Amino acid sequence: MQKKVFQLLVDNTSGVLSRISGLFSRRGYNIESITAGTTADPRFTRITIVASGDDEILDQIEKQVAKLVDVRDIKELRPDNSVYRELALVKVRTNEVQRQGVISIADIFRAKIIDVSADSLIVELTGNQEKIEAFLNLLGGYEILELARTGIAGLGRGTENVTYL
Repeated sequence: MQKKVFQLLVDNTSGVLSRISGLFSRRGYNIESITAGTTADPRFTRITIVASGDDEILDQIEKQVAKLVDVRDIKELRPDNSVYRELALVKVRTNEVQRQGVISIADIFRAKIIDVSADSLIVELTGNQEKIEAFLNLLGGYEILELARTGIAGLGRGTENVTYL
């Protein structure tokens, strides 16, 4: 099993995300993460999908998704020529004694403390999946009350693979 990151450029129409995820569901393909957002041109949405499977399954995913009517372009974002980021919001239970420890860990990872209450902190961290996993592992001694992760968003490096529509 391996993972691939696919970047789709699709028409910004209602139901497009449902049609794409439905294709995965019908075929029994696994989605590790999916993110979507409007591009600089509001007619289009950029969707980043992380899928897992063997080479044959991943090739089939790319071919099947490319056949969908709303899909204008699909590319694999390879780690060597792309930038991936994920956002994580982590609510950690803290008291006065523990608070500085969590803040110190956040500082090491260049995370931001975005909310403080008497008994918890909310930390915002942006980075690749390995960075976020390492941060969460260091928080193992603390009680994580809530965790929200966006999934990967990514872009290819440089201008040679930009799709113009």
